[in-house]
Amino acid sequence: MPGNLGGPTLIVIVFIVLLLFGAPKLPALAKSLGQSMKILKKEIRSEDDKTGTADKTEEPEAPKKSE
Repeated sequence: MPGNLGGPTLIVIVFIVLLLFGAPKLPALAKSLGQSMKILKKEIRSEDDKTGTADKTEEPEAPKKSE
C-alpha cells in the first residue's frame, strides 16, 4: 500500500496531521516518534544478539570445486 502513495496523497495526509495536532505540537511529536524508533531499534538489536539470529547480509561462499 505505501507504494501507491503519490504527491497529492502525501500533501493531504500532511494537511490532516497539521489540523489534528497543530503546528506548535509537531516538533515535539516528531521528537517523541524519533526517540521511540531509536528505542525500538535498540531493543530489536539486543534481542537478536541474545538469540544469535542477527541478520547477515553476506551470503555464504559456495564450496570450491576441485579439478
